[in-house]
Amino acid sequence: MSEKPITREEVLTFHDNGKVGVALTKPLKTQRDLCLAYTPGVAIAVKEIASKPETVFDYTAKSNLVAVISDGTAILGLGDLGAVASIPVMEGKAVLFKAFGDVDGWPVPLNNCRINGENTGKTDPKHIIDIAAALAPMYGGINLEDIAAPACFEIEDTLDAMLDIPVFHDDQWGTAVITLAGVMNYCLLCERDISTLRVVVNGAGAAGIRIADMCKAAGVKELFMCDSRGVISSDRTDLNDHKQRHACPPGPKSLSDALTGAHVFVGVSVADCVSGDDVKAMADYPAIFAMANPDPEISPDAVAAVMSNKPYIMATGRSDYPNQINNVLGFPFLFRGALDVKATTINTEMKVAASRALAELARKEVPADVKALYPSENMNFSSDYIIPKPFDKRLFVEVSYAVAEAAVQSGAAPADTDLTALKASLEERNNLR
Repeated sequence: MSEKPITREEVLTFHDNGKVGVALTKPLKTQRDLCLAYTPGVAIAVKEIASKPETVFDYTAKSNLVAVISDGTAILGLGDLGAVASIPVMEGKAVLFKAFGDVDGWPVPLNNCRINGENTGKTDPKHIIDIAAALAPMYGGINLEDIAAPACFEIEDTLDAMLDIPVFHDDQWGTAVITLAGVMNYCLLCERDISTLRVVVNGAGAAGIRIADMCKAAGVKELFMCDSRGVISSDRTDLNDHKQRHACPPGPKSLSDALTGAHVFVGVSVADCVSGDDVKAMADYPAIFAMANPDPEISPDAVAAVMSNKPYIMATGRSDYPNQINNVLGFPFLFRGALDVKATTINTEMKVAASRALAELARKEVPADVKALYPSENMNFSSDYIIPKPFDKRLFVEVSYAVAEAAVQSGAAPADTDLTALKASLEERNNLR
């Protein structure tokens, strides 16, 4: 955490003239360079791609370029502020792609993608699908960002099915991948099998739905999801298709009811919706993942007060407490691994592999240079350290490779991919960063 608060002026100065630009990968200093880069030489590359379309990955930037697409309907926790206002976030995403995954991301904010054809109102999924599909030839992947539910589900599912490049909505899956890594390490610390956990997810938007999907894919069998009306159960008549998939049999009605005896609470909802009494009613050695930002569902201090000396795990979305659930631990490396093996999708197997690699990395000795960045934190595998730090350079190799390997093994990438060579390449590139 910074020694002094970040000021408005400091932020605006940092954003002056934007955060991204274009860096040339080839020289342009002589007449010969010009002939190679453009006419007449470029025609040779054009004809090569026209005759062998697969070579577009060899002779253009497509192999390492991701479109960061948004209509601005769900910006951070700020809501619908529109495509133009989303640009700083899309630029920020591109910065994180490059800094952590060495992926070239480019902001693509979209206007006129609302049901009324203007720039207010609900998202029209077809508009974004049509535009993204039309843009796809230039990009090796598409990262959807800050698009409101439920439109985001249809957009991702449709584009993923129709395109031959990975499509990933980070607001759905990013938090889910990191959360699952934390749950995996919680199981080790409390000596429980993931199949025996009782998990409660509060918040049934994009993140909550996908957290539930990921937990179940990893083996969770008993999961209660809650929205603003309480537990999502099969006797309710107000559920959309995604909520219905996670509806439980009639039983507990409220969040407090569901938390009684629960092992894991996952919050992607609103501040202060969980009480100390709720935490005390959970099972022995509970895990509380309170990820509402900037104020969590229950504060770490409130949990500590009721747990006294009893063991528990606390995680938030904030950087000023241990165990921050931070999406930057996921998307740069999911795309790095997917791009390196020319994967056509980022499937469940690849996401779970990323979670597993993150969990395993948190159990390893932390390098001295990473510890130096967090001098006041305990960085030995424990209840205070279940998630790696974003500045751990090993993420680039470990998570990216796990994703690539899962892509090949699951059929999302060519079976003849040389994974040994890829691992060596990742390590070499990481040494140069």
